[in-house]
Amino acid sequence: MHIVHTVVWVQIHLNATTRYFFISHLTTVGVVILEMAEHDSTQESVEMIVQPEGEDGSSSSTTEASSVSDSEVGTDQLESSSDSTEDSSEEEGGEEEDEAAAGWTSKNGKIVWSPTNAETYRYVPAATGLVPGPTRYATAHITDPMSSFALLLTDDILQHIVDMTNLQGRRSTAAWRDVDKDELQAYVGLLVLAGVYRSKNESTLSLWGEKSGRGIFRATMSHKRFHLISRTLVFDDKQSRPRRRDDRMAPFRKVWDMWTRRLPMLFNPDRDICVDEQLVPFRGRCSFRHYMPKKPAKYGIKIWANCDVKTSYAWRLQVYTGKAAGTPGEVNQGMRVVLDMTEGLKGHTVTCDNFFTSCALADELLKRKLALVGTIRHNKPELPPHLLQVKARAVFSSTFAFTHTHTLVSYIPRRGKNVLLLSTKHRKADINCETKRKPIIIKDYNGCKGGVDNLDKVVGTYSCRRRTNRWPLALFHNVIDVSLYNAFVLWTSIEPSWQCKKSHRRRLFNEEVGEMLVTPHIKKRGRLPRSLSAAGIVANLQGMTTGPSVIIKCKGRRQCDFCTVKKRKVGTKCCQCGMFICKDHSQSICGPCSS
Repeated sequence: MHIVHTVVWVQIHLNATTRYFFISHLTTVGVVILEMAEHDSTQESVEMIVQPEGEDGSSSSTTEASSVSDSEVGTDQLESSSDSTEDSSEEEGGEEEDEAAAGWTSKNGKIVWSPTNAETYRYVPAATGLVPGPTRYATAHITDPMSSFALLLTDDILQHIVDMTNLQGRRSTAAWRDVDKDELQAYVGLLVLAGVYRSKNESTLSLWGEKSGRGIFRATMSHKRFHLISRTLVFDDKQSRPRRRDDRMAPFRKVWDMWTRRLPMLFNPDRDICVDEQLVPFRGRCSFRHYMPKKPAKYGIKIWANCDVKTSYAWRLQVYTGKAAGTPGEVNQGMRVVLDMTEGLKGHTVTCDNFFTSCALADELLKRKLALVGTIRHNKPELPPHLLQVKARAVFSSTFAFTHTHTLVSYIPRRGKNVLLLSTKHRKADINCETKRKPIIIKDYNGCKGGVDNLDKVVGTYSCRRRTNRWPLALFHNVIDVSLYNAFVLWTSIEPSWQCKKSHRRRLFNEEVGEMLVTPHIKKRGRLPRSLSAAGIVANLQGMTTGPSVIIKCKGRRQCDFCTVKKRKVGTKCCQCGMFICKDHSQSICGPCSS
């Protein structure tokens, strides 16, 4: 009688040899015997197992002996197969770990980022060594708004402009009458007042007009004289320019250097500073004019600016004159600009946009004890691929990456949008608890990124810019605008209670500075202007008592106090007695006769 075998086999490939594990269920005995066979062909193995017992009695004994030996061999090979299975699982786990590590390695392979800040050092800002606000020198010399403005546009700068303008006037204009420092100050003051009255786009003929103009312009100087000074105003000796042809800023270099050296001397910035670009509007001929479509003016002269975030004080400025002809473009320009703008500072946090930000810049700033917070471009080789993934990420989600001193964050503000920021100030994965769950890095960046943009806004509010085809004059107008705002910051920092209840403090400041600039020249004026309102201003400043010969224009209109038959409504009154008078009851008299 044959023994019925129910055979089940499993195939495992080890060392290019086919092994079959057979589990035989002996139904008659109820014993499970594990047999293993190694053969070159599957068919032979099957025939060997299903073959019935031999006719001679030796078959059973042989089978029992072989079963014992085979069971021992099978146990050893099972152990080896289990070991190989564990090795293969370890290899698969290692491959998964390698893939995960590759996702946090930078694209250039030089930086290995970590998803946690376990190995990130704590940030301790260095001491700045400076007291934020006006310096001791500025505090000692500022007594009124005019003195704060004079610290920026100094007498040396004005005297240099006077010398160069007179030199050019003698060469180009017949019967030229020299300009003195008071007249140049009056010219600057008229520009300031034109900005106060929001008249930068208004014609000068309208500003000096009898009906639409203002008396202060006619009282200071004639329209012809103002136009002549504007046309002749230069800032260097034109005949010496060929020796300075390598410098594109040669026509304005000396004035620019004298002025920019004054900016850091008068104010110490707070811990947060912003480095960005400013555009001075200009559409004339200029070898370094730039097109910036995101700026309101679009065309103009680019200036690198370093501003205090809290006050928008322009601490350092640098004109970008472009690359020289025939030379390759500048490499790592953003890094060079930030290092130039922050020279001499320590313990501050620099905020900049993705044009400047890089890991190399962050490392260099850390050597100077400065921190960096800024957006970073997606094509930077220092970024890990894991932070560049946008698909399958939830809106308002954040992913962080850390090194010992750097922190990267990837934020999804909306579907398909990925915002990347680099910071050496923040060392934790802190997230704001608001609806959009923005990281603290983004919140701090948004609070500090607008330092230079705010400077552009406040400068443009009361700008003294006039239309011109000469770029040095356009830069001079910008110098006046920035000087006015910096002077306002200095004055309000020293006297915070000045006009504190007024919402238009800066307009009052500019108006006071403009009037103080024109006053010395008006006092030296030899004869009264023809305009009655302008003559009244001159007479008041010169201390004249001319009776009814000088009348003052008033805001309101009243009936003439001397008319009996026909009551005329007039807006002028006598400067001595204050009575309203018309033209029929007023007289004209010159200044010498009135005295």
